Amino acid sequence: MLPTSSSAKGRSGAHARPNSVLPQYLRRIVKWQQMDIEYTFWQMLHLCTSPKVVYQHTKYHKQTKNQWARDDPAFVVIFSLLLSVATMGYCAAYDHSAGHAIFVVISVLLFHFLVTGTILATCFWLLTNNYLREEALNSHVVEQRVEWLYSFDVHLNSFFPMFVLLYVVHYFLSPLLLAHGFVPVLLSNLLFMVGTSYYHYLNYLGYDVLPFLERTTLFLYPIGIVLVLFPILILSGFNPSRYFMNMYFSQLH
Repeated sequence: MLPTSSSAKGRSGAHARPNSVLPQYLRRIVKWQQMDIEYTFWQMLHLCTSPKVVYQHTKYHKQTKNQWARDDPAFVVIFSLLLSVATMGYCAAYDHSAGHAIFVVISVLLFHFLVTGTILATCFWLLTNNYLREEALNSHVVEQRVEWLYSFDVHLNSFFPMFVLLYVVHYFLSPLLLAHGFVPVLLSNLLFMVGTSYYHYLNYLGYDVLPFLERTTLFLYPIGIVLVLFPILILSGFNPSRYFMNMYFSQLH
């Protein structure tokens, strides 16, 4: 049976929709009144305490909006503001040049947030669509693919608890973590191990919720590498806090 005009239109609309989502998403960034700020903070809280609840709501979003990715840029906007505030806190404590402090804030936003996020989201997007999608058993079943914007959402979701640990908690513990000795090395490596492992765990949750993906446990494998490196870095005396802080504030010794 040939498809009706309405079904053909629906299919073409389904293929055209992803191309129109991103421009609309970008336009809403400058419209605060269209952002759900309260829901964004709810998501941020539960990403740190019960992330499975957040991805349960992602399923509801798919049912109501017919897309997995957020159509509300509030998470991106608020996260970037929080990252800016945290970076300015470090600059106030460890930098003595206003010009260099501005450079640090801009570089963190561009590199840590935008460039790194875009690269990782693109890599995960290519990986999932090319290697982890289930083969359709029926040729009449509509092919499902991971949206790039959803991969970016998953990265941001995974990065937020890491931000809380390695930017916020780290800031208050930095006088201890930046000291010399075995205890600072141990605590710094432990903090980075937990933050990095939690990032990969949330990546797994984000892609495991998609019903058309398989072998999503692949996203848990980096945690094993982190656990192996943990004792090696401690025994070698490597302090990740001192290393990363010296990248931006070279006066540390």
